[in-house]
Amino acid sequence: MSPAQAAPAVRFEATPYAVDRPAILRLPEKASNQLPSRGQVAVQAAVNGHACQTVVEPDGESGHWVRIDAKQQLAAALRAGDTAEVVLVPLEDWPEPTVPRDLQAALAAAPDRIQELWKAITPMARWE
Repeated sequence: MSPAQAAPAVRFEATPYAVDRPAILRLPEKASNQLPSRGQVAVQAAVNGHACQTVVEPDGESGHWVRIDAKQQLAAALRAGDTAEVVLVPLEDWPEPTVPRDLQAALAAAPDRIQELWKAITPMARWE
């Protein structure tokens, strides 16, 4: 089952800024203003046609940015200096994050109270 969409798609072009391995795509002001929140927004994204779920982050200046990891960059054939075609569809419900294997192992080995705490927090909190 896919998460429900909350708002229409936001479309824009952006040039990635390299920050170590991941790249950052800053949303143009017009695109940022179309998002339903000045804070974090869970989205279904497509970068150069390659789909992924991610979180758009606030930039502290009434704008937003989105992180594109190395795997996503490769799939989208995206390099620093390129112009990316981006489509963001805000989601009504926060999707469950992909939990890294090391964290999965740590949670499995943790006491029951820690495992219950993890289960009790919201998907948004688990993204954090």
